[in-house]
Amino acid sequence: MRRPAFDVEAATRHYLDTLTPAQKAKSDAYFEGGYWLQLWGLVYALGVAGVFLGLGLSRWLRARTERLPRRWQQKWAYAALYLLLAAVLSFPLSVYEGFVREHQYGLSNLKFGAWLGEDLKGLAVTVVFGSLLVLALYGAIRRAGARWWVWGTAIVWAFAVVGVAVGPVFISPLFNKYTPLPAGPVREGILSMARANGVPADNVYYFDASKQSKRISANVSGLGSTIRVSLNDNLLRRCTPAEVQAVMGHELGHYVLNHIPKLLVFLLLLVGIGFWVVDWAFGWLVHRYGPQWGVAGLADVGGLPLLAALFAIVSFLATPVTNTLVRTNEQEADLFGLNAARQPDGFAAIAMKLSEYRKIEPTPLEEIIFFDHPSGRTRVQAAMRWKAEHLGGR
Repeated sequence: MRRPAFDVEAATRHYLDTLTPAQKAKSDAYFEGGYWLQLWGLVYALGVAGVFLGLGLSRWLRARTERLPRRWQQKWAYAALYLLLAAVLSFPLSVYEGFVREHQYGLSNLKFGAWLGEDLKGLAVTVVFGSLLVLALYGAIRRAGARWWVWGTAIVWAFAVVGVAVGPVFISPLFNKYTPLPAGPVREGILSMARANGVPADNVYYFDASKQSKRISANVSGLGSTIRVSLNDNLLRRCTPAEVQAVMGHELGHYVLNHIPKLLVFLLLLVGIGFWVVDWAFGWLVHRYGPQWGVAGLADVGGLPLLAALFAIVSFLATPVTNTLVRTNEQEADLFGLNAARQPDGFAAIAMKLSEYRKIEPTPLEEIIFFDHPSGRTRVQAAMRWKAEHLGGR
C-alpha cells in the first residue's frame, strides 16, 4: 500500500499546537515586552547622558580627574568613573530587566543577592575593558585628528577580536564552571560530528547555567587555539540525545560556515559607518550646545557621555540590519545542523522548547525587525521540509 505524501504544513502545525494557548500567550508577552525594552533602553541611555551633560556631572567629574598628573591617567580615570556612575544611574532598569522581569516569567533561578553578584562581576569586566577601549579611542582622536573615526573603527574591531578569542578562556569562567562532558554516547556523538565536519575540537564542556536560568543553550566559541564546544546543563537535563545532537549540529555550523569571522567583518563596516555618523553629529551638537554642556570638542573627555548617547542611537537604528544579518547566519546554521545531525524531529522539539520564551509565530515584518534568530515556526517548518526531502517523512 502506498504511503500518503508527507504534509510539511500539517507536520509543522502538529508541533506548533503542542504549545498551549496559555504558554503561547506567556511567551508572546515576554518576547513582545523585549521590543519595548529596546526603546526604553535607548530612552534611559539618553536620560543618563542628560544627567551627565545637562546637570553638570560630566563637568564635575572631568574637573576631579584632571588633578591626576598625566593625560592618559585623566582619560582612563574619567572613563572608569563614567562607566561606574552610568551603571548606578541605570541600575533601576537593570534590576527590572535582569531580575524582576525574569522572575515574573519564571525564567530565573537567582535570588537577588546572587543576581547582584553576577551583575557586579559583569560591571567589573565592563569597567576594565571599557575604560581601556575609551583610552585607546581618545588616543586616536588626539593623534589622527579628523580621521580619528578610521582609527577608532580599527581599535574597536581589534578589541572585538581579542574579546572573542579570550572570552571562552578568561571571561566565561568568571560566571560559570566549565567541566569536561563525561565519556558516553552524547559526548562521542558530538565529537564524531565535529570531526566529520572539520571542527578541531577534542573535548566538549558543559557549564552550570541552571544556577542562573532555565534557558537551554550551547555554543562553539573562541578563535584558533581557544575554540571551545560547550553546552549548558539545562540542555543535558531537559533534552533527549536527539535534541542535543540537533543543537550541537547547529552550533558546529557556525564554526564551519565561518560565521564569527563574517560577523567581525560586518562589525568593522557597521562601526565604521557608526563612527562617521557620530563624528558629524557630535560636531554639530557641540557647536550648538558645547558651552552649555561644558564640552570643548571631540578631544575633550567630558564629551564621552555625548559619544555614548550618539552610539546608542546609531545602534538602535541599526537593530533591524544587525538582526537580519545574525538571523541569516542562524538560518544557515540551522540547515547545516539538520544535514550534520540528521535529527529533524529533535530540531523541531528544541525549537518548541525555545518558544517557551520566544514568540513562536510573529508576522513576517515583526520577524525581520525584532528577531535575531528564526522564529519557532520558521525553524519547525524548515525541519519538516528537510524531513520530507531527505527521509521521505519517516
